[in-house]
Amino acid sequence: MEKIIKGIEGNDFVIRADDKAGIKFAMLFEAHCTIGKNEAINKYEFSEQWYYKLLKKYKTQGVMGLIDKKKGPAKQPVRTKEVINQVIRHRYLDSGLGADIIAQKMNQNGYKVSIRSIERIITEYGLQKKRIS
Repeated sequence: MEKIIKGIEGNDFVIRADDKAGIKFAMLFEAHCTIGKNEAINKYEFSEQWYYKLLKKYKTQGVMGLIDKKKGPAKQPVRTKEVINQVIRHRYLDSGLGADIIAQKMNQNGYKVSIRSIERIITEYGLQKKRIS
């Protein structure tokens, strides 16, 4: 579905439906220059809160601020399959090792992992020491 911006003297400007940044800019443009904020929000099916968020991004970053960014964590996870396998291996070879010792051995072998991450892996995979009642 394409969006049409009413131009001067009947000249319409068409924006492709998959051009998300273009649609956001068109909404901001029409809100400020032609049909007004409320009509533009309704036409482009944005909320008023989202409108103000886009307006702020546009004022601070220009059109580049309207481009969707990659979602998800900014850095790689620490607990990769390799790290998990190594923790399980250390725990299996010596069940008496604590998370602090395993973390120390992992760091010596080039894996940057915290004691808390080791504790999470141990808990997640049920590798806690068995208590004798």
